[in-house]
Amino acid sequence: MRGPLGAVVGSNEMRSDNNDGIIKHNRKCKDVVFLVLFIAFWVAMIVNSSFAFNQGNPLRLNYGLDYEGNVCGDRHAHRNLRELELHYWLNPNQVYQSGLKNSHFKLGNARSVCLLDCPKPLEDSLGWVCDYPDGDIRLSIDDWIDRNYDYFADLPPQLRNSSLQLQGPCYPIVFPSVNVYWSCQIIARASNASLRHWREMGGVSIVENILIDKSIHRSINSHSSVLKRYVADVGKSWPVLIVCGGIVPLFLSVIWLLLIRHFVAGMPWITVVLFNVLIISVTMFYYLKAGWIGNSAISPIIGESEPYYTVSARELNHIRVAAVFMTVVMIVAILSSIAIVRRILMATSVLKVAAKVIGEVRALIIFPLIPYAILAVFYMIWLSAALHLFSSGQVLQNDCNANCCAYDLKAKRVSCNSCCGYSIHYTSHIAAAILFHLIGCYWATQFFVSCSSTVIAGSVASYYWARGARGETATEVPFLPVFSSMKRLARYSLGSVAIGSLIVKFVESIRFILEAIRRRLKVADIIPESWIGKVAYHSSNSCLRCIGWTIKSVNRNAYIMIAITGEGFFRASEMSTELIISNILRIGKVNIIGDVILFLGKLCVSLSSVLFAFLMLETHRYRSAHNKISSPLFPVVACWVLGYVVATLFFAVVEMSIDTIILSFCQDSEEHQGTAQFASPLLMETLNDQYEVQRLTQ
Repeated sequence: MRGPLGAVVGSNEMRSDNNDGIIKHNRKCKDVVFLVLFIAFWVAMIVNSSFAFNQGNPLRLNYGLDYEGNVCGDRHAHRNLRELELHYWLNPNQVYQSGLKNSHFKLGNARSVCLLDCPKPLEDSLGWVCDYPDGDIRLSIDDWIDRNYDYFADLPPQLRNSSLQLQGPCYPIVFPSVNVYWSCQIIARASNASLRHWREMGGVSIVENILIDKSIHRSINSHSSVLKRYVADVGKSWPVLIVCGGIVPLFLSVIWLLLIRHFVAGMPWITVVLFNVLIISVTMFYYLKAGWIGNSAISPIIGESEPYYTVSARELNHIRVAAVFMTVVMIVAILSSIAIVRRILMATSVLKVAAKVIGEVRALIIFPLIPYAILAVFYMIWLSAALHLFSSGQVLQNDCNANCCAYDLKAKRVSCNSCCGYSIHYTSHIAAAILFHLIGCYWATQFFVSCSSTVIAGSVASYYWARGARGETATEVPFLPVFSSMKRLARYSLGSVAIGSLIVKFVESIRFILEAIRRRLKVADIIPESWIGKVAYHSSNSCLRCIGWTIKSVNRNAYIMIAITGEGFFRASEMSTELIISNILRIGKVNIIGDVILFLGKLCVSLSSVLFAFLMLETHRYRSAHNKISSPLFPVVACWVLGYVVATLFFAVVEMSIDTIILSFCQDSEEHQGTAQFASPLLMETLNDQYEVQRLTQ
């Protein structure tokens, strides 16, 4: 009976015309519409990134805005604020007013400046923090910093009196403050000496209330501020991403492939033991950062502070939630790995085939360096654009309609009209642009991974069908089939890979979710009694049938058939599915390789990246001053994702080689009345043994 490839393969004369055997050469471009769509998507990505670079400023993610609308720490601002990164609120009464329950005055309208360090009250006199020097104040920014931001003694009587009314240009330092995420958190405990000096000078009443502390804390701890800091953490830790998300998984992936090649018998044990050790180690690091072990809990305070003063932060709560989650994952993973040890060991014979593939197609091991390099460049540009996109928006002065009068050194008078603060105004399209940017990262990653898989499949298919009868000529795959496969992909099949890379993972994820819902609702084959349960049960079953039909035409093996036949994505998926179903008994346990051994191997590589990331983030560079990160949560997750992507690229050499050889073996068997003519003896022995075992257990 002619299999799905029958019309393509034809008779043996096609194989005699070239060394690629079954590989079809008289192809046509497939899925051109999807290729055009993919190109249009990339054009939109470029436009979206251009908008981000034009409108964004990553400094906004960490630093506040002063009373002129400048971003603290920005050298390109109206004033050179490169070293002035700390956001300090000058008028404590305005801060108190913003904390009142029914007040319309917001903290963003309180007068603030950018400083080098958070000021503290003096013991023997009253300290001051004055506005930026301007007008008749002939000081440079550097001189202003050298004088501890204080030029009160040089002011004429009129400006001194204005300062005593808390209208500037100078404001008293009555409360101590501490650096909390680059904002000076005022501690609502006034210095008695400073307060006494202030009253002796005739200053207006200053409110002493805990609301001063709480108002600033709410601003620093808001959901938007926390999210901005998380995004900024990823940008600050770019050296960690390069080392732990790029170099470490590259090195470990190559080592892993060599272990599969030379220690095939011990690989199941190595995989399971190492996976358990790594997941326990990573969980312990989460415990350390959560403060449950040792003294390495994350702290929102930057630099030194009073030992009696502590500040709560959402980041600490989030890392504790992550620690609990990792504990659950660790327990489930350990129990699952113990439960499947016997099943993994039963696949040792198939691992031997994997080892043989790696040994005979060594030229393919270096091929993933090409998509690896492309993805590395893409991720660097994408991350830079993402940082600018998350910080994009317009800095506009607020319309506060409040009594916030302050002395204007340029106008030389007290101004009550333009004293409102500044804020970043976001438009609705920015959220859509961020979502589009994230989808673009997913699609690009899947596209390059899929292209790599297709090239490997085409090369290995050439290797299989170029062998002699019974696989007697074990020639190593040269570089020419690799480049030929790349050429065929670029010339005919980019559209097919583009659509496949977008929907394969998406459809598989939907099926997994729907299957979980169906199993949860189906208890002993009893339909739920509530109408909500019935609707969910029947709708999930209906969706499963639709998705089940769709998934039949959407699977990873489509890339193999694309490489071999040049068919479009959906036709190639259908062909591979039919071929697998017709040989399911013979190749059933091959899934153990891709779904268990290699999956655990990828997790080992990515968890190792996380472990190294934690170690790098423990250094002084990321725990203090300018480069301090608020939490290791996002950087280590980013390293895990990058490590998994890199491992996927390199492990695809084994995965796709095995899958391609298995599909080729199935077609070979169908063409020769159940006896493959081009398979190696080891492959024949492995699959025939498995066939007998599975047939007897049916």
